[in-house]
Amino acid sequence: MISKGIRTATGPVRAAMALVAIAMLAACTSTVVRESSSGTPARIVSQPKYGATARVQRGDTLYGIAFRNGIDFRDLAKWNNIGSPYTIYPGQSLRLYPSKGATASAPSTGAPRPAATPPATRPTTQAPVPTPAPVSSGIRWRWPADGHLVGRFVSGNATKQGIDIAGSGGQPVRAAADGVVVYSGAGLVGYGELIIVKHSETWLSAYGHNRKRLVNEGQNVKAGQQIAEMGNTGAAREMLHFEIRYNGKPVDPLQYLPQR
Repeated sequence: MISKGIRTATGPVRAAMALVAIAMLAACTSTVVRESSSGTPARIVSQPKYGATARVQRGDTLYGIAFRNGIDFRDLAKWNNIGSPYTIYPGQSLRLYPSKGATASAPSTGAPRPAATPPATRPTTQAPVPTPAPVSSGIRWRWPADGHLVGRFVSGNATKQGIDIAGSGGQPVRAAADGVVVYSGAGLVGYGELIIVKHSETWLSAYGHNRKRLVNEGQNVKAGQQIAEMGNTGAAREMLHFEIRYNGKPVDPLQYLPQR
């Protein structure tokens, strides 16, 4: 997924991005993950934001913009005809949706058809939507920090796309699995000092609110390696905000981390 990095016009090659991101916390829609008949997880389709664009700021990466908008970076690159190594430039406008007619889900511009008269319905009580079973990642995850859980993942809630682990300032924040750092910076609103690690073509993890980042973009890291110091940048207390994302979509980290 990643090449050596993403560059802006004013700087050297930056490691391919901010995982699929936010203020990533621009609202992501919840998507059910299905498995194919072969047992291989089907790729989640990005949710286009028709009519919306993102203006590239200095220091932005394609990965970061995709991450904060809940879009798979490969889709964002395809929609804007950007090839590897995904170089973008300050001032550039990126479309957050495919060109007209590229997908069947694109809004129609034709004349509206007469709506059929709906059958009479009676009020019903909507049953709660069950949480889908997690997709197997094939990755041996480990806890990124010591401390007690003070925030949990809530599907569909743009402010609770991961878990929060409380601790003390300066304590180690560790990589949850082997991977490559694709983002190390403070440019995503709401995350403070943030690190994003790519573990495979479809899986990423994010570590926010650090006091100090200890790794750079493009750097390989090992599971358990210290990558940051816990802090409270962008947060009201000393804690680590931790996310796991599959094809850019947040999943519940507690379904993947070992019990403790």
